Amino acid sequence: MTDLSPLPATEGLGEGMLAALAGMPDPAGSSFTRRFEQDLTERFGSQHAVAVSSGTTALHAALSAVGVGPGDEVLVPALTVVMTAAPIVQLGATPVFVDSDPDTLDLDYADATGKVTVRTKAIVPVHLWGRMSDPADLRTFAAEQGLVMVEDAAQAAGSSRAGVRAGMVGEAGCFSMKDGKILWSGEGGYVLTADPVLAAHVQAFRGHWLTPPPGGRPQERLAVNGRLAEPLAALAQANLRRFPALLERRRAQTAYLVQALADVRGLAPLQPVKDEAWNHYAPLLRINLPDPRAFAEHLARQGVPSSTGSFRLVPCDTRPAFAGSDRAPCRGAAQILDRTLALVLTERDDEAVLDRYAAVIAQEAAAWHA
Repeated sequence: MTDLSPLPATEGLGEGMLAALAGMPDPAGSSFTRRFEQDLTERFGSQHAVAVSSGTTALHAALSAVGVGPGDEVLVPALTVVMTAAPIVQLGATPVFVDSDPDTLDLDYADATGKVTVRTKAIVPVHLWGRMSDPADLRTFAAEQGLVMVEDAAQAAGSSRAGVRAGMVGEAGCFSMKDGKILWSGEGGYVLTADPVLAAHVQAFRGHWLTPPPGGRPQERLAVNGRLAEPLAALAQANLRRFPALLERRRAQTAYLVQALADVRGLAPLQPVKDEAWNHYAPLLRINLPDPRAFAEHLARQGVPSSTGSFRLVPCDTRPAFAGSDRAPCRGAAQILDRTLALVLTERDDEAVLDRYAAVIAQEAAAWHA
């Protein structure tokens, strides 16, 4: 059995937060945020990083920065959550949902090509569970169709494929630091980009356009309050220093659990492709049992959390806000979600927790007759 790396030390996580609190109230305070952004560029090799209040805000700001607005259409995988599509609607554009290949989890490019129109402005690939589509395929498709690309890399910090890091395939990469992510601050997010103009737009957008990009005027356009609070920036910075250890632990946790489930009836692990350095955000197993979604939901009731069982993840095109009778459903995305057990982990899950998950899964799989 693979040994878990130790839980990275938590001593000192609160020191920066206390220092930030000591300087409050300070309505213009941003020193911790600026230092965190600098550390992000050094850690992930990006030229620019902008910290914001959430992963959703990161997408909202980045999509605004690439020019998405009223009347535009944006291609989005149906294999995602509502928070990916919501900012598109908030900008006055229309999300157009694209199917995924059940065998690879990559975008179905034939389906995507058929959904491009003269109004299609951008594509938002989603690295769900930290898994990346092939960067070359994404770039080729976007270039051939004349689309800008903003990545939803909310769960993909630390992943790469073919030597390209998550968040650096397109014009911008958007990340979440919601509690439970490998790099976390309770709430928060950030945008990585090589484009200084895009970064300046995101900086202005997160603060009601009070500090405009060079050459602009304060509040010449409406934006949002999407700043990252200074105490959370201090916490994020402390966790960023722990990030290599946090990433190693998540990979070890996933390997430990997958190994423990190797001989369980009806389950087969989904393996990364040859050129993929996956962050192992979630252990992924194909469920080859009757009524697989019901099995995941049953496990959740037994205390084993997962994307479909606990959070009832379904294709985004079937959500009430987006469902319509005028288009065919994305059946590949539905098949992926129905048949994938994506287990939810946190850094605090030790061998005892993982052993309990494995024992419950093995017992329930052996007895499952839906």
